[in-house]
Amino acid sequence: PQAPSTRNDIRDCSADPPYLPPTATNTTARLAVLRDILRTHGVHAYIVPSTDAHMSEYISERDARLGWLTGFTGSAGTAVVTRDKAALWTDSRYWTQAERELDCNWELQRTTSIESIGMWILKVVPAEGNVSLDPFLFSIDTWNSYSRALQGSSRTLLPLETNLVDQGWGDQRPPPSSSEIYSLPAEFTGSSWQEKVAGIRQRMEQHVRRPTAVLLSGLEETAWLFNLRGDDIPYNPVFYSYTLLTDTTISLFVEQSRLSVQARQSLRSGCPGPLCVELQEYGQVSAHLRRYAQGNVTVWLGTEYTTYGLYAIIPQEKLLEESYSPVMMAKAVKNAHEQEMLRAAHVRDAVAVIQYLLWLENTVPQGQVDEFSGAQRIDAFRWAQEYSRGPSFESISASG
Repeated sequence: PQAPSTRNDIRDCSADPPYLPPTATNTTARLAVLRDILRTHGVHAYIVPSTDAHMSEYISERDARLGWLTGFTGSAGTAVVTRDKAALWTDSRYWTQAERELDCNWELQRTTSIESIGMWILKVVPAEGNVSLDPFLFSIDTWNSYSRALQGSSRTLLPLETNLVDQGWGDQRPPPSSSEIYSLPAEFTGSSWQEKVAGIRQRMEQHVRRPTAVLLSGLEETAWLFNLRGDDIPYNPVFYSYTLLTDTTISLFVEQSRLSVQARQSLRSGCPGPLCVELQEYGQVSAHLRRYAQGNVTVWLGTEYTTYGLYAIIPQEKLLEESYSPVMMAKAVKNAHEQEMLRAAHVRDAVAVIQYLLWLENTVPQGQVDEFSGAQRIDAFRWAQEYSRGPSFESISASG
């Protein structure tokens, strides 16, 4: 664990009334609701991560459970709520931000180590107490780390498939995305989804363990495999989905009503047959996997993007675990056409940046530009370029 910092917190929780910056969120009511839910479930501590069910680096508003509960809007952190205490762990990039966004209900822990979270839990949770989390929001490695931290302590690590924060958030939780999932035109991909599927099945056959299926949880894996795109997460061209690709079938778990007519036709063009994509509802992946895992099968998955919740469904002897799935490995190697497209995209982007630098040179001396209007201007130059679907992250502009 990092050594505790000696810096002073901008909040003064010992004053009466406490001093809080105007940017802090009042979380008293939210915590009271969550604590009632904890008692109902017989839980003594609940762990809330900043991730989604696909281990995405960036998340949608609907998945910002940590932000809703704590008021903290940084992209990395972990909260633990007990029946009378609450703490947030985050790294040094976010300490100043956390002090400005948390109210006095929250202890700020200036480290992210699971060892430190485990030690805090052992101090505040009584022996025989239950420590719970949603297994569909934690990676396999993170689950194992918590398991080790609590091992032999007489506290039980209890997976709960009902997300308790979602229960507390209720109607206020943002709705799921309803925007269209569309096909990427062939001119951008260099290979059809059928060719990609054939390539992955070939890797399955060549593997010494001869897996019968590949499970895809990373959102970009499914998007790449089927040449589909969406915008469920800001700045990321992905959509919520899972894929189970077997040696003879293809199951895509996605909200079907959102597929464009063209996307649906493309996926169903090989039906019936081994290149027919069976569309199933997004929420059915666990039940489907449970049924599939009862057979004489071996499921190949990448541990970096698979949650403990899905992993635990498959019996250990039927698992083939590698850090990354064969789709993630294939996606990393760009074909000649993709390389050409990448270079062309960089040229278009460079044109936008050069236009921006010229605009800055002419406009800054007039004293009319601040960081925000500058960011808006570079976005406009980028949008004006052919094929633009927007920036890949929010513009970060600074001066001085």
